[in-house]
Amino acid sequence: MLIFTGALLLALAATPLARQLAPRLGLIAQPRARDIHTRPIPKMGGVAIVLAFLVGLVILAFLPPAERDRLFFFQQLAGIVLGASLVSFLGIWDDRWGLSPLVKLAGQTLAAGLLVATGVSITMLPTPALNIAATLLWVVGITNALNLLDNMDGLSGGVAAIASAFFLLMALSSGQWLVATMSAALLGACLGFLAYNFNPASIFMGDTGSLFLGFVLAATSIKLRFDNVTFVTWMIPVLVLGLPIFDTALVVISRLRRGLNPLTTPGKDHVSHRLVALGMTQREAVLTLYLTCGTLGLLALFVTQASVVQSYVIGGVVALIALWAFWKLEFQRPLILPQPGPMAGQQGKVDRS
Repeated sequence: MLIFTGALLLALAATPLARQLAPRLGLIAQPRARDIHTRPIPKMGGVAIVLAFLVGLVILAFLPPAERDRLFFFQQLAGIVLGASLVSFLGIWDDRWGLSPLVKLAGQTLAAGLLVATGVSITMLPTPALNIAATLLWVVGITNALNLLDNMDGLSGGVAAIASAFFLLMALSSGQWLVATMSAALLGACLGFLAYNFNPASIFMGDTGSLFLGFVLAATSIKLRFDNVTFVTWMIPVLVLGLPIFDTALVVISRLRRGLNPLTTPGKDHVSHRLVALGMTQREAVLTLYLTCGTLGLLALFVTQASVVQSYVIGGVVALIALWAFWKLEFQRPLILPQPGPMAGQQGKVDRS
């Protein structure tokens, strides 16, 4: 509770300061034809999220030594913090000056490699090489999924907060203190930031925040352990993070199907945009996606205690619903296509619209 409260209060205090400092540093999101916002918005909120999370972890230094010793594998914590710091540095550089997708991908892979080097790795596959490959793919994939999800006020931060809350509940119920501590710090940081980012937002998190959130959530999900057999436990983080996974799959497949570059082509073709195209307001679309994320989290909680058969029934039903939603959104509903022109091939910026 102390770690959550510290991160929450710092995010509440630091976000307005970041909003004031952003114009001096050139960290402003100017409105463009493809964007939802219609006025310049500071995009330095991610710095406040990162600082709040890190200071939340610093609170651990003031705990009694015996308490600290039982909480952590400090080597693994160092790997997570260093990797998250690297992706947030890539994010702030991209927000200010721009980076090519290949440079960002290389940096994210290096950050994921830091996790593997410090023992934060998937272990369910039969060989070390497969486990390392799966870890790199999962971490880079989820990092970018949260980045792509940051396309509407309050969406990425809110989804990250919900996912962190479920990871926190799971960790506390099973005595996994490393995961619990990181989840509490991330939850507090996200909620403090959301006070200023929910529609109508007065500040954006930028790539600094969205890449950081994705990386920490990916690392946290790897560290979670359950008593269920291996053939079931992989489903738990996939369910909790199912919304950003679905959104990324929808956008990538949709753009590839239309012959467009999925990473550099701007367009209002995310799940949130499609819900707005169906008649929802931005707030209604975001709240609907919060509800979806919460429902998936509750199903994941059930799977932690379910049998193998029950777990795969749930997984199968969720997969069928996801396929149905993909079909309806992609093939049977109006789609706002990405705008052609010079921006469609621009390097270095992933569309926020």
